[in-house]
Amino acid sequence: MQVNVLGTEYTIKESNKVDDPALEQCDGYCDDTVKVCVVDTMNCSDVMAKQNMQDYKNKVIRHELVHAFLFESGLAGNSWASNEEIVDWIAYMFPKMKAAFEAANAL
Repeated sequence: MQVNVLGTEYTIKESNKVDDPALEQCDGYCDDTVKVCVVDTMNCSDVMAKQNMQDYKNKVIRHELVHAFLFESGLAGNSWASNEEIVDWIAYMFPKMKAAFEAANAL
């Protein structure tokens, strides 16, 4: 899948820990050097897995896209922009923020 991020095409793709060892310690990553966001397929039978895996996977995609937006806007070098907590907060809150903006007719 291709997504336009501030005029730059990013590829969003799924992979797994076997085919992409970079996923060993994370559920996804954004590589701004090749304009790709990779998300783990998360096809596991782990009893501790999330009940709604698609919802979680969507959050991971949003998280990696937030990184892409920060890279493309030139903010990735700022300490706050590379803070995983901030990026995760934006990814988690965006659907709620979008709903509020729509309700206020502010989009």
